[in-house]
Amino acid sequence: MLLIDKYAYMNKLASVHPLEKMMFSLGLLLLSLIIRDEHISLITFIVMSAFIILGAKIPFTYYAKLLLLPGFFLLSSLVSILISVAPSSSVLPTHIWAYQLNAWTIFIGTSSVATAQELFFIVLGSISCLYFLILTTSVQSICYVLRMWRLPVLFVELVELTYRFIFIFLESMQKIHLAQQARLGYHSPMQWLRSVSMMIAALFAEMFQRSRELNNAMQARGGATVYWQDTAIYSTKNWLGIAGIATLYIIYGGFFL
Repeated sequence: MLLIDKYAYMNKLASVHPLEKMMFSLGLLLLSLIIRDEHISLITFIVMSAFIILGAKIPFTYYAKLLLLPGFFLLSSLVSILISVAPSSSVLPTHIWAYQLNAWTIFIGTSSVATAQELFFIVLGSISCLYFLILTTSVQSICYVLRMWRLPVLFVELVELTYRFIFIFLESMQKIHLAQQARLGYHSPMQWLRSVSMMIAALFAEMFQRSRELNNAMQARGGATVYWQDTAIYSTKNWLGIAGIATLYIIYGGFFL
């Protein structure tokens, strides 16, 4: 079991109704994207991080590690936004730094800094909303809510099957990698490349076989997956809290729209 999946089942907010957690996280995500204010996004990140660390009792170090992966892609995209290139003969817009290289000028414009700053906070707040959802709610519970919302059955089943195949893929990859290591399949660069290519081919064949077997099993059960779901009780206190936070967001965001 993946650690992120383990926390989704064993966190302190696991007993909360999944609909309440989805409405809370997706509601703040939607409000942050609509308002598009740095302060709102920063508040969203702080609130969601507090619920993740203090409410769900997710270890701070693990949450920080999860933030590193999207943070790397975010920073790399910010660099492309900040740095602009223009011919040396052209008139540069308002900028805070410029460097001339032969016939070109590399500069950082004032508007680029403002755009990068806004994007940074919006993405940070959005990531925290999604992490709150996946760290406190299992995929089984999320699909249960999707069925409540009357989403197409095909879409919900694709989500469930894709999630299931992640574990099958990782398990198969681990077994193949262990067998290759036992045969010294990674003792040289050429052998490493050969072993990796063989692993990819073997994984593709096994996933194809597993998917065909799963399709036959689903057809034998009537063509639909059946999942057991814990009974959860709605909490008036939670709904009032969600409504109160959303109201504060709307009031505060009204000054910026």
